[in-house]
Amino acid sequence: MTIPRPEHPNPQLERKSWLNLNGVWEFETDSGMSGIDRKLYLAEHLGGSITVPFCPESELSGVGNKDFMNAIWYRRSFILDDSQLSGHVILHFGAADYETVVWINGAEVGRHIGGYTSFEFDISSYVHGGENSVAVCVFDDVRSPRQPRGKQSELYFSHGCDYTRTTGIWQTVWLEFVPENYVRSVKFYPDPENRKVTICADLCGRGRFSADVTYEGKPVGSAAAESSGGLISVEIPLSEVHLWEVGKGRLYDVSLKFGDDGVTSYFGLRSVRLDGKKFLINGKSVFQRLVLDQGFYPDGIYTAPAETALIRDIELSTALGFNGARLHQKVFEPRFLYHCDRLGYIVWGEYASWGFDHSDPANLGGFLSEWQEAVSRDFNHPSIVGWCPFNETWDYRGKPLDGRILETVYRLTRLLDPTRPCIDTSGHFHVLTDIFDIHDYEQDPEIFRRKLEAFPSGGEREWNPFPDRQHYQGQPMFVSEYGGMRWNKSENSDSWGYGDVPKTEEEFLSRLKGLTDVIMDNPSIFGLCYTQLYDVEQEANGLYTYDRKPKFDDEKMKRIRGIFGRKAGIE
Repeated sequence: MTIPRPEHPNPQLERKSWLNLNGVWEFETDSGMSGIDRKLYLAEHLGGSITVPFCPESELSGVGNKDFMNAIWYRRSFILDDSQLSGHVILHFGAADYETVVWINGAEVGRHIGGYTSFEFDISSYVHGGENSVAVCVFDDVRSPRQPRGKQSELYFSHGCDYTRTTGIWQTVWLEFVPENYVRSVKFYPDPENRKVTICADLCGRGRFSADVTYEGKPVGSAAAESSGGLISVEIPLSEVHLWEVGKGRLYDVSLKFGDDGVTSYFGLRSVRLDGKKFLINGKSVFQRLVLDQGFYPDGIYTAPAETALIRDIELSTALGFNGARLHQKVFEPRFLYHCDRLGYIVWGEYASWGFDHSDPANLGGFLSEWQEAVSRDFNHPSIVGWCPFNETWDYRGKPLDGRILETVYRLTRLLDPTRPCIDTSGHFHVLTDIFDIHDYEQDPEIFRRKLEAFPSGGEREWNPFPDRQHYQGQPMFVSEYGGMRWNKSENSDSWGYGDVPKTEEEFLSRLKGLTDVIMDNPSIFGLCYTQLYDVEQEANGLYTYDRKPKFDDEKMKRIRGIFGRKAGIE
């Protein structure tokens, strides 16, 4: 059969020697969570089948079970030849939600906790030439206060702005064959002002490390150094400067070599900086015209059915005048971020924080572990212009937010990445943040105008939604959620959105323009994020339907593009 999602899942660190394990696996649910006791990892067969990398809730998986699944099992075999066993064999998982245990040929090789980040195991000592088996068990409990769930519904049915759950494997699984000496990871520190890039690599083994940089096939810089393993850093002056800009993702290609290992990667030459109320990219004030993108698909849930669907979502957004997105309550796959990089599409790296009990610091361990994995994995993407680990930290079941949690996560984020700003929690309740953002779903443009005209000179109580819980300290300002108007031609009474439904298309467009103009006309606000790009299940406030069809005719969609595409006051 054709392998689903056949493309290499990580263009930031790509080798030619790899094997995609997507496709049909054996599958079984384990409602009693007794599979380990019953030694299912030794079973010759499981009771059903599933198509990986699609979650069992999805139609594309071939399972379509939308009930809660406490534990699920996967099994398949793969064949290795002697050449593939000459070095290290690395088993990669793009993501599996939530706690994953892996066995190779009946022996446990590792565990991972976290539903959104990539992980890997060196299985070299567990495999042999010929047929091998891999068994995977994934535990999932979206109702646990220690497990961040994002927008996955904690109730049986989807409701409001919570949707169908994702259990188990939901990104590509693959094997990678590397020599004894190899590149574990790499980070790029571009410096456009000084026309150079610094490359920091983590190496396994001893040998000569080299990096060659090209732009559109032309050599523009190189460096080499000897290494005895571990971290190494080289600085490369660039003979040509091609800035990564909004709408122009000018990427430099990089070839890394260490002994017999060869890796291809890339970077964008750009810097981000805050200057007063402005957000600067390469020293230029850029108004962020963002749209909320939740990364859900009707047939794949968390997983795009094909790479073309990832690209299409970016194209749909830019067609309406947006220059980027908040990647909302989900850590998006590296392949999507790659297309953001090459297309010059700015995004915020976020996390699926909903469901996590942020009132109790005792819960922080699991959160910190996966968040640092997300920041480290996605550090190199030039499209990511900032981090946001939390979204709307409401009181948790009557218990107030513990500000120490937000402060700890903020400080860790800045330690992991001092090159980008961090919003501690989008919307509320801010504790320690580089940017002060608000969510405001006011539907009357005049009331909205009176609120935001008070920023920054007026009283804080006029525009700050929660002045008793969060306090403005002069940071740059970002209206990171607004709008959210429901528009559903099917008149589905179960559909959901913010505020009163406009009575006509003209009323919808007039309200959209009025609300957006208020933000864009304010010279002290650097960005907006409209809710949202497309409908998701019962939430009908997208500008496109869930299957990505325009909600209005061509002329009205052009008017929407004009609303978002015009010059803003801060520019």
